[in-house]
Parts: sequence; structure tokens; C-alpha cells
Amino acid sequence: MPGLFSPLTLRDVTFAHRAWMSPMMQFAAVVDGPEAGTPTDWHLQHFGARAIGGVALAMVEATAVNPVGRSSIYDLGLWNDAQVPGFRRLTGFISGHGAVPGIQIVHAGRKGSTGRPWPDPARQPEPWTTVGPSPIAFGRHPVPGELSRAEIGRIVTAFADAARRAVAAGFRVLEIHGAHGYLIHQFLSPQANVRTDEYGGTLGNRMRFALEVAAAVREAWPDHLPLFFRVSATDWLAGDTDDPRPGWTVEDTVVLAAELKTAGVDLVDVSSGGAVPDARIPVFPGYQVPFAKRVRAEADIATTSVGLITEAEQAEAIISGGEADAIFVARALLRNPNWVRDAARRTGVVLPYPPQYSRAFT
Repeated sequence: MPGLFSPLTLRDVTFAHRAWMSPMMQFAAVVDGPEAGTPTDWHLQHFGARAIGGVALAMVEATAVNPVGRSSIYDLGLWNDAQVPGFRRLTGFISGHGAVPGIQIVHAGRKGSTGRPWPDPARQPEPWTTVGPSPIAFGRHPVPGELSRAEIGRIVTAFADAARRAVAAGFRVLEIHGAHGYLIHQFLSPQANVRTDEYGGTLGNRMRFALEVAAAVREAWPDHLPLFFRVSATDWLAGDTDDPRPGWTVEDTVVLAAELKTAGVDLVDVSSGGAVPDARIPVFPGYQVPFAKRVRAEADIATTSVGLITEAEQAEAIISGGEADAIFVARALLRNPNWVRDAARRTGVVLPYPPQYSRAFT
């Protein structure tokens, strides 16, 4: 089996190794004017430090495909061409330091129109009406408007248009965010979707929106570049007899993953949760790895795992044990931008480093 620091090729993109930077929202985008939604200097240093720190893939955070699809006014966006140059600055720096630039695109659905997770006395959020598959609120959030068939079609087109802009911005990996209770996951989960038309009810109907988005994005995204899809493997509600509506399950995820592969998705990024605010999630190191392993085996598609992967030996065991094809590192990289370099040294690997830093390694 390959190890953590062995290369991986998907379509025409070769990743130097399998330790990747997970998309993590920074709430630091330009807020006003025609360039609202573009990255700032914060993003340049954030991704630049991790690229220099040795990640093989730097995945830019959830980027909205239209303004209503934002979680907050501080989110990144790719809904107009004026936003593209700001992203080119990021991709140029990331690529120039040996990492592959990737970006995750999203529509927040009923989880939109919030502020930053920390107090912001200088700027109050500007609320807008959110949308979803059904008029069911997420916790104490406002009830969303139910999307019409025509509106669903326009959002599918918005995902494809964002993919085209991502190409123009220089990204070489694209990930569709179908997890964590955002719009695609809302369509998948009976917790948020009680529609009675062709987008609700049966598993096949609830998957329809996700598969339409995947097909439209695959058509817009160059054939030689890989397409990822992040999924919540479970809503963590199985066996919860207090809730009359079942949640999304890992068995459903295996079915979806096989259909995504047919639609041209190359890798499923396996996370979990987010559909309901009060799910009981048993969090421990590597708690989502078994889901990635099962999807990889049963759907015959490449997977990544994410979630409390914090130690080099732990990451190496996941890859060498065939449980996933790569790992996404999140909070550990926030704490230490050089986590990947440190992990490489712990496993006996020396990664290339910028000449400006040569005196630290000689």
C-alpha cells in the first residue's frame, strides 16, 4: 500500500503526497463593492504559509455560487467575473510553492444569512431571505423559502458558472460542497427535505439535485482536472426514536458515491453531520475514518478522510492501511502551518523547501 508521502494522480493532476489542507472558512473576504467576495491579504498569508509549510493540496474555503448562497457577508464568492482576479493572486502563490490550488464551491441554503462566529461591533450582518428544499428551519434560524423547480435550475447553473470562473482563476481541483447541512445536503437529508415532487421522498429523488449539480459542474470543469465532492456520511441520527424523520445514513452515502462516480466525480471527501443542530456525535481521533473506508470499498471510488487527524503516525496508518487515499488536515494546520513538514520528518521524509529557508535545514 502507498504511504502518506507517496504521490497520488487523479486525471492529469499529480499531488506530491497525500497530506492536504482542508477547506476552512475564514470570514475575511472583501465585503463591499463589485469585488465583494474576493480574497484579502488574510487569505494570501493563510494559504501561502501552508503552501510553504508543505501541503500538497491547498483547498480554498467554501466559496458561494451566488450572494444568497453565502453563510455571511464575509464569505468568498465566485458569482461574477470581477471576483476572478483576486483568486488568481492566491492560485499563483500556492502553485509557485509546490502545492496544488483547489477550491470548494457551495450554496448555504437555509444555513445562510448569518454573521461571523465572533462578535463584530463594527459591522452588523445584513440579513436576506434564505432558501431550501422545504420550509423547515435549521434550529433557531429563520424558516427558508421553498425553492421552485425553476429556482433549482438556476442554482445548478450558478454552480456550473462558478466552476468556469474557478478555471479562469487558475484552480486545478474543484470540490462541490454537499455536506455539513448546506443546500445540497439539505436536499439529501429527510431532516430538511419533505418535498413531494421529483426532488423529494425517495432516495433517488433526494439525490437528484446533488447529481444534477455534479453533472453540470463536470461539464463546465475541464476534463483533465479532478472533481471532488464533500459529503456528510451520516446525520448521526440512526436509532434516534425521538425523531419521526430519519436522517441521511452511511448506506445512503455509498449509493450516492457510486452515482457521483458515474457522473464524473473522481474523489469523495468524507465528513459527517451538520443537518441538525442537536445531533449526538461521538467525537474522537479519526472518528470519520471508518466512513471513508466503507465508501472507498463499497462504491469503488477514491476517498479522503478528515476530522481530528492530528498525528503523523495516525495519518500514515490511515493511508498505508487502505482506509482512504488522502487525508485532509484542518485544525492541526491552523495551530501549526508546518504540520506537514513536521509529519514528514517523523516518517523519515524530507520535503523540498524554499531557498530562503535553507539555513534552517542545513
